[in-house]
Amino acid sequence: MQCPHCHHNGSRVVDSRPSEDGTCIRRRRECATCGFRFTTFERYEETPLLVIKKDGTRQEFNRQKVLNGLVRSAEKRPVSMEKLTSIANDVERRVRSRGENEVSSQVIGEYVMNALKDVDEISYIRFASVYRQFKDVDAFMNELEAMINQNHQKHQD
Repeated sequence: MQCPHCHHNGSRVVDSRPSEDGTCIRRRRECATCGFRFTTFERYEETPLLVIKKDGTRQEFNRQKVLNGLVRSAEKRPVSMEKLTSIANDVERRVRSRGENEVSSQVIGEYVMNALKDVDEISYIRFASVYRQFKDVDAFMNELEAMINQNHQKHQD
């Protein structure tokens, strides 16, 4: 494994443990040349999964893109990186467990929004505003009102 600091190709594994969800192995490594420590994740190789975008184009599923969207939506919010990573992992697991080679971006977006709604409402609204591309303030307000009504129902039960 190449060191991200000095780019030397030799490193040794210092610690190894399964990830929270058990889908990969987290390894702490130390560069044999400069001593820099870094983390790698070992995952099993998946069959390619294509995402059908809104415009009909297809591109390979990229878990990092899902995570980047989550990070942007939760910026300056009390949501841990571990929680965001867990959501991204769960979304990928759900998409792959469908057993299909292609999935629409709408399905992925709905999975993300459903997970975010239970974690942080502001992050959810931020993600939804980009994902759903609200055309005007009325569309945005309708989403907020639906969320407020849902919260009122939870508190009444």
